[in-house]
Amino acid sequence: MEELHCIGCGSVLQSHDPKKPGFIPSSALAKSDEDIICRRCFRLKHYNEILPIEVTQDDFYEIISNIGETDSLVVMIIDIFDIEGSLIPQINKLTNHNDCVVLVNKRDLLPKSVSERKLLHHLRKILADSNLRPLEIFIMSAKRYHNIDTVMEAISNISGNRDIYVVGATNVGKSTFINTLLKSYAASSNDIITVSEHMGTTLNVIKIPFDHNYIIDTPGIYNDHQIGNYLSPESLKIITPKKEIKPRSFQLNPQQTLFINGFARIDFVEGPWTSFICYFAPMIKIHRTKLSNADDLYKNRRFDVLKYPLQEESFALIPHQLQIPTGKHDLILPGLGFITIIGPAKIIAHVHQKTMPYIREALI
Repeated sequence: MEELHCIGCGSVLQSHDPKKPGFIPSSALAKSDEDIICRRCFRLKHYNEILPIEVTQDDFYEIISNIGETDSLVVMIIDIFDIEGSLIPQINKLTNHNDCVVLVNKRDLLPKSVSERKLLHHLRKILADSNLRPLEIFIMSAKRYHNIDTVMEAISNISGNRDIYVVGATNVGKSTFINTLLKSYAASSNDIITVSEHMGTTLNVIKIPFDHNYIIDTPGIYNDHQIGNYLSPESLKIITPKKEIKPRSFQLNPQQTLFINGFARIDFVEGPWTSFICYFAPMIKIHRTKLSNADDLYKNRRFDVLKYPLQEESFALIPHQLQIPTGKHDLILPGLGFITIIGPAKIIAHVHQKTMPYIREALI
């Protein structure tokens, strides 16, 4: 019997194990049609509820490494709001050095005044530092259709008659991008691939005929240092921006602290009075206090004042000492956002134990 696949996540449909990908009750499977979806995708689509399933990180890497056995165009999507956190530096090796185009998604999250020329300059440097040298780099917004026509024309010309594999870390917008293409160029009025804010929605490859070849959606690769991998769905909603980020500016003296909800803490230890311009999702609350009060506040008021992520019992903040050079630089809190600081400044960034803060030239 021919295998049937869930049109939403790509899993092989099966009725024997509810904990495995692709589960669907046998009664529903008997009524199947070409648009059938598994129980997990059904619950996700209609109730925004994600059911736990057993998929390992090795499963994802094995799927991606199969691209290396083909002659294809690899389209890697990264998140403009979490550039370094959503990179896959090993993508060239995993795909056996197939041609690669990089799409930088979610342009709509940054202020409209930001120069795309300046963004591209920074992006080329960041990619080069990770030994990534794509044929082309494009800035786009799959959700808002920004630059989609240019992107589609470019990847169509570059791919020729080759298949196009869309790859990326979890939650960068791969499935949203493919749905946008289908709506724009294939007269599709509805989302075909399941899209959600939850990490790891796509579980297997989803192969869609397009022109004379296929566009193939792949599962998102888990980067261990993405904070979203360690948060509950409720906390993930808080940290995930859905519209243009409005900068929030704080003028700080040394010996002051900023709490980013309970997700992170930034101590301004030494330096002249300066600006901390924060770029985080609107639902994230920023609380300023004296450094001398910070420990007590975190210990005794984190659940009410700081809105500590309640369901993350193992959530712990680890301090990292950093020196902001003279001039304008960004302090990156992977998966959360960034703070533009005018240095020099000595800071201590307290972040989730699996993530690592770092400094880059100011993006904005």
